[in-house]
Amino acid sequence: MTTILLLAAFAAPPQWPRVVDAKPEERLNALFRRREGWIGADGAFSVPLSDTRSVWLFSDTWVGHIHDGKRKPVALVNNSVAVLDGVGAKAKLTFHIHHGAKNEPVARFTPPDGQGWFWLFAGHFANDQLYIFLPRMTKTDTGGAFGFRGVDLWLATVSNPMAEPSRWKITYAKVPFADLATAERKIAFGSAVLTVGDYAYVYGYEETPGKLFPQRRLLTARVPRDKLTDFTAWRFHADGEWKANVQKLTAQAEGLATEFSVSYVRGLKQYALVYTEFGLSDRIVGRFATTPDGPWSEPVLLYRCPEGRDKTTFTYAGKAHPQLAGERELVISYAVNAFELAPVINNAELYWPRFVRVQLQ
Repeated sequence: MTTILLLAAFAAPPQWPRVVDAKPEERLNALFRRREGWIGADGAFSVPLSDTRSVWLFSDTWVGHIHDGKRKPVALVNNSVAVLDGVGAKAKLTFHIHHGAKNEPVARFTPPDGQGWFWLFAGHFANDQLYIFLPRMTKTDTGGAFGFRGVDLWLATVSNPMAEPSRWKITYAKVPFADLATAERKIAFGSAVLTVGDYAYVYGYEETPGKLFPQRRLLTARVPRDKLTDFTAWRFHADGEWKANVQKLTAQAEGLATEFSVSYVRGLKQYALVYTEFGLSDRIVGRFATTPDGPWSEPVLLYRCPEGRDKTTFTYAGKAHPQLAGERELVISYAVNAFELAPVINNAELYWPRFVRVQLQ
């Protein structure tokens, strides 16, 4: 027994991967470009429903036409969905725009009480149902690209996700242990969801004020994979243990964004946490771990977004889509936005999901 303990103490630390190549994935970039109907959005979470079908979840979405490099006329809705069928060059992407009583474009997911709006976080598919985390937002007097604040967090359940999205049957439940409204310490879940065995690992963040950026640290919970709406079944990562009391949870991995991904890289036998550094940055980084609850490595630079070096625009929302990647790859999407609304309308090169393929070794 003593020998085993000594060997464990001197075991070599994990070897974290390094990037050997990273470049734009032009086929995917072209697939997500449209000239009418759905003409740009941010967010871009993906949820596999089968080996050949996935749902894509978007937040603020432009609907209209593109003429002479401009979005005119257009409407802005707070969320939308798309369905990707097939793989590789034969994949077909269908965008679904929901419409209201007067045939106007409207958000697919709306708060039950009609107050504020939902943006879309990560989704989870289990037991033939699709679960989607929904942070509720409201306007502030700030204006510009950041004139909003969080209110609370909801979980939507789609009981028939294989149907065309306009026919989805949706129910909503408020997540009781999330707090997006308290300035001193926000707690959110649903930034990423990963199935490992019988459990869904649900990742979120703790946010406190910072000098330049809000300080965000990783939070981890887990729940039986088909019981996400049973909030009494959730357990929270607390110093290496799983506690029923959310107040006991402990945070890991600083410098996070509100949107990120956690996925398993098969060829490396490691888990990858992918995010835009500090939420707004030209740097997309990854942290790696040998278990889904960490501990996580120091950040590894995966890609620098060239658009993020322009002072009039910013890049954000970096996350990986493992169903599109090979065994030692990450396929990552990110968003490009402007600090004011007019440039996004007048420059149709902005505000599309942009993809990059990263080779790891």
